[in-house]
Amino acid sequence: MTRVGGGSGAVASVATQADRPEVAALRTRVFVEEQGVPPEIEQDAADATAVHALSRDAGGRVVATGRLLLREDGRASIGRMAADASVRGRGHGAAVLAELHRQAVLRGVTEVELHAQVTARGFYERVGYTAVGEEYLEAGIPHVTMVRRL
Repeated sequence: MTRVGGGSGAVASVATQADRPEVAALRTRVFVEEQGVPPEIEQDAADATAVHALSRDAGGRVVATGRLLLREDGRASIGRMAADASVRGRGHGAAVLAELHRQAVLRGVTEVELHAQVTARGFYERVGYTAVGEEYLEAGIPHVTMVRRL
């Protein structure tokens, strides 16, 4: 479990199989309903093998999530980072990201990569990510690839 400082009180943990419906519901709210991502590409086969992390609000509702995919080259990818609109900027996404970093290190990973929505680039830069390459569209949304050593 990872707690993020700065008074946010946000805590993240690894999601269990029992948490998956709540995680999927949050991702649907953020990606499909809010951002217009086609539902058929939001969920994929990688969900079954990924390490999922989540953060809950004071009422116990899943309000942030993300996933870690281990790659054969010894690196890992972080993706499907989502925070409910009601908690953005309150540390829940940062707690999820910190937990995903912790899980990567536990698995021997020394570098992670992610495809950041351009609007979230500053969030990732503040925690040590560096953009590599040019911006591109993914699911119709501007993204940039970012990397970070762990």
